Amino acid sequence: MSVSATAVACATILSSTACSGAQGDRSHRPPHTVNVLMVDNPQMLDLERLTATYFTKATGIKVNFTVLPEDHLRDEGNKDFSRQSGRYDVASLSNYEVPIYAKAGWLAPLTGYAADDRSFDQNDILAPMEESLTVSRQVYAEPFYGESSFLMYRKDLLAAKNLAMPAHPTWAQVASMAARLDGAAPGMKGICLRGQPGWGEVIAPLTTVVNTFGGTWFAADWNAELTSDPFKQATRFYVDLVRQHGEAKAAQAGYSECLNDMEHGRTAMWYDSTAAAGTLEQSDSPVKGDIGYAPAPVEDTTDSGWIYTWAWAVEKASQRRDDAWKFISWASSKGYENLVGNTLGWSRVPAGKRGSTYRNSQYAQVAAAFANATLNAINTVNPDFAGIQPRPTTGVQFVDIPEFSGLGDEVSQRISAAIAGRMSVDDALQQSQELAERISTKYTGSG
Repeated sequence: MSVSATAVACATILSSTACSGAQGDRSHRPPHTVNVLMVDNPQMLDLERLTATYFTKATGIKVNFTVLPEDHLRDEGNKDFSRQSGRYDVASLSNYEVPIYAKAGWLAPLTGYAADDRSFDQNDILAPMEESLTVSRQVYAEPFYGESSFLMYRKDLLAAKNLAMPAHPTWAQVASMAARLDGAAPGMKGICLRGQPGWGEVIAPLTTVVNTFGGTWFAADWNAELTSDPFKQATRFYVDLVRQHGEAKAAQAGYSECLNDMEHGRTAMWYDSTAAAGTLEQSDSPVKGDIGYAPAPVEDTTDSGWIYTWAWAVEKASQRRDDAWKFISWASSKGYENLVGNTLGWSRVPAGKRGSTYRNSQYAQVAAAFANATLNAINTVNPDFAGIQPRPTTGVQFVDIPEFSGLGDEVSQRISAAIAGRMSVDDALQQSQELAERISTKYTGSG
């Protein structure tokens, strides 16, 4: 979510040379060298800084990192893994890509490695995370950190307005509170919701709202449903809420902008990733101790949080699988979490993947405000049945098909335009429906 200097340097040379030393010709690499393609999120950059001292020194395995912003990483990973060039042994993939890549035959299964490596303790991985990375009973990636979504709110501001956050808020209740909280402090807005284009930006939270309002992108028969009444109702609600009570320049605001607004007192509530809590509760955060955490708001479902993980997968063409597993088993281990906690601080632990993290007294002390809320959010997710009607594939905040990234990006442009007031919701969804119908014909065979 932040861009490293390495990432910026890499952004213009994605298809030719890797910036952090990954060598394309795997046959000429020195032995015990692993090339890792990695997203530039803060937890990953911590890993890059710690690897030489704590992993390479202990194992003799050198790790060459190529660090890229998320969109560029997805392009590079798809390009390399689809060609099976073996340029990268390991890549950080999300639970969107892993099932797609596994079904395409691009990944090496890790089930056997995990079973033989008892110190790794596969049973400690949270079940929703493991399931999201499993295809046909084979684990194809191991999580580095995981997240769901919840509602973050300023406890002090709600109290000042004589508002009480329900234990399980509905979206109608959230909208009512957002109206009351507008102007609760100078420059304060009632809520922040992503409006920035991108299937991983506005589409992620919006889709969870669609789910709980009874909608879906595709019905069980693959018919597109973007102009159905539930999808329209959910989208109108989302757009109206952020236009009336949301952040300034909402159509350009994504995760980072909402995090900044929440941290600096410009919004009273924020629905987004559970991973944000670690930043909000850091010792130097202006709002540390002021934030409450409630489950993702619902309408017609009992829960509506998403499920997401950045995980380590091994390219099937890799000739360094044993060393690749040693890196993965270290990077996703309990020991690595303890290393981060003891050297960098427990708020920077890549959490959300292991049950033991939430039984660790040192982590629990630092994360007391949000740990249980995060764990509950993750454990209540059901990617196989995210709404109230059958659907053709899995996914909560996305549809787990290769075409969704492109479709989601196209639709997000129209939703953002509606948030900006440049297009009506009906027009945005009618155009989006036409795009989705092109995908429907592929899966129904009617095209």
